[in-house]
Amino acid sequence: MSYRVLTGITTTGTPHLGNYVGAIRPAIAASREPGVESFFFLADYHALIKCDEPERIERSRLELAATWLACGLDPQRVTFYRQSDVPEIPELTWLLTCVTQKGLMNRAHAYKAATDENASAGEDTDAGITMGLFSYPILMAADILMFNAHRVPVGRDQVQHIEMARDIGQRFNHLFGNGHELFTLPEAVIDEVLAMLPGLDGRKMSKSYDNIIPLFEGGAKALKDAVARIVTDSRLPGEPKDADNAHLVTIYEAFATPPERAAFRAELEAGLGWGEAKQRVVERLEREIAPMRERYDALMAHPERIEEILMQGARKARALAAPLLATLREAVGLRRFVAVPSEASSKRTANKPKPPEFKQYREGDGRFYFKLVGGDGRVLLQSRAFATGKEAGQSVAALRSDGVAAIPHAGADLGDGVAEQEVAQALAALAAA
Repeated sequence: MSYRVLTGITTTGTPHLGNYVGAIRPAIAASREPGVESFFFLADYHALIKCDEPERIERSRLELAATWLACGLDPQRVTFYRQSDVPEIPELTWLLTCVTQKGLMNRAHAYKAATDENASAGEDTDAGITMGLFSYPILMAADILMFNAHRVPVGRDQVQHIEMARDIGQRFNHLFGNGHELFTLPEAVIDEVLAMLPGLDGRKMSKSYDNIIPLFEGGAKALKDAVARIVTDSRLPGEPKDADNAHLVTIYEAFATPPERAAFRAELEAGLGWGEAKQRVVERLEREIAPMRERYDALMAHPERIEEILMQGARKARALAAPLLATLREAVGLRRFVAVPSEASSKRTANKPKPPEFKQYREGDGRFYFKLVGGDGRVLLQSRAFATGKEAGQSVAALRSDGVAAIPHAGADLGDGVAEQEVAQALAALAAA
């Protein structure tokens, strides 16, 4: 049985080792599993909640996109997009906001932490708290529910948001589903061992704590310098070390194989010095990171390639988001006004030509095809062969959204004697319908 996995990273900073271990690596690994349909997004609307520096957000979006691609994300296999390129997401956010209880948002960890900090400082409870901060769990719910994700890989500190998404989706289903599930209720997926990577001082690795190990920024030297600053105890070389309580060991084990972990712990217990242990950590990290860093540098040198990949991903995402949102608008009562049919109009409708339509099918060769058929039955577009039905569907979605401009890339040819203008009119008629 196939299922959908979705994850994203807020675009406010430079990716660090914690982002890679806690989100990027497990999500990419999950995308390679058979029967998995994966969605990866740059959460740039979320970034606006905590950052009012446009240049920082712009730079972070580029760096994060390059990072995910350099780490092995395959844009042909997954849907990779920017949150802000899918306008259906903020519209869904409002629909969900209208059914979300304020009390649920009052319990959000980020909001409670901000009010507690204000109370400790003797400030007004809501001083400096924006509606973006207060209600961003609803935006996160929209990110997830928009694509009916089954599983969402997150750190343990984000589990509450998945539970909120379930609550909001369930309430919407109850109010407007009319016995049907409009939304799939998501589940959080947590690596119980590596849910949260410690930083240099043992706290969660975070830019706000200034305790990160950079993933690519600054190259191999920056990584080595950061590892050298990891806090350890005062035990000297030759003295047994407490591997269970050393976050240097936790970082090493996030990259090592089981035999490597056992050997490293044995050496520490036998008296390996912290300086030499840190060098072992650097060497192990570099084995995995150096090849990715090379790919990252090549991508950063050509941002236009990244832009093209993201726009392709946005088209794939919108091909799914637009039909669902149309269903949701209908469900809540945001419907088109239509004329009440009279007997005369019913007769006219009966004689009205059929509208154009796309037809997808599979031939005896096992490959997938589509064609655009006009109302008169003529074949306006005929596709070439596709290996999967998904690929054929993506080409149809591109033609629906971009019109005749997508023909060169859609793997389709004009029918015999068909002019491009006829195809344009048919696609326009489909869009209007």
